[in-house]
Amino acid sequence: MTDRWRVGANLATLANALLGVGAILYVLAGNKLWAMLLIAAAIGFDGLDGLLSRRSTMPPSSFGRYADSVADAITFGLAPAFLIAVHTSNPGIWAPWETVALALAAAYFAAAIGRLVYFTARGFQNAYFLGVPTPQAALALIVALLFHDTPAFQTVQPVAVLIGAAVIAVLMVVPIPYPKIRRGSILRAPMAATGIATVVAILVLQFHPATGSALFLLALGASYSMLIGVATYYFLGPFTVDRRATPKAAS
Repeated sequence: MTDRWRVGANLATLANALLGVGAILYVLAGNKLWAMLLIAAAIGFDGLDGLLSRRSTMPPSSFGRYADSVADAITFGLAPAFLIAVHTSNPGIWAPWETVALALAAAYFAAAIGRLVYFTARGFQNAYFLGVPTPQAALALIVALLFHDTPAFQTVQPVAVLIGAAVIAVLMVVPIPYPKIRRGSILRAPMAATGIATVVAILVLQFHPATGSALFLLALGASYSMLIGVATYYFLGPFTVDRRATPKAAS
């Protein structure tokens, strides 16, 4: 008999992958804001996938784990790599850094694949992540882009974006424990607020509000809220992890 929770989880995984493909197409079309919005939406579907899977009465599925990792590789690995490598706006500013950006995009994608391979093979058994999970890494990259690329709240600064992307890539593969945001986690509410701020910021920016206008200030405030939320996860997250938790807690 088909388990409706498992079917729902698989559909959420499919939505995650499709949003990632859409994000890549938007980057190539020159609209990074829509690409970032699709990646942010995919983070929600990635969380929904896990929630529905845990409600299923069927035993854990290897197919679901592999499919989820493939979807994450597209949406939180390949799509962010395109955000790093492709620069259809401000090409003159980015021109001296194009080669570096391409190399770093490849390194970012490789780091994402590396951590996803580990998670698929062994990491899923843990009650926590080793290394920053790819959705959180993508969210941090979005924050860097909002402030230093598109719409560049603090001016276009390729070096700042590239350094930020490099740090994020490294943090995906270093063995630092990071929590899974589930019911009971003290970071659940802050990260939910971060997700809402992400959607608000990027949606408002689609209207290209004039600098100093009410909508611009709303997007700026939401972006700073994103920054605080991401920083909270990156800096406080490891201190909330209980390494004594059993693998059963990760199912």
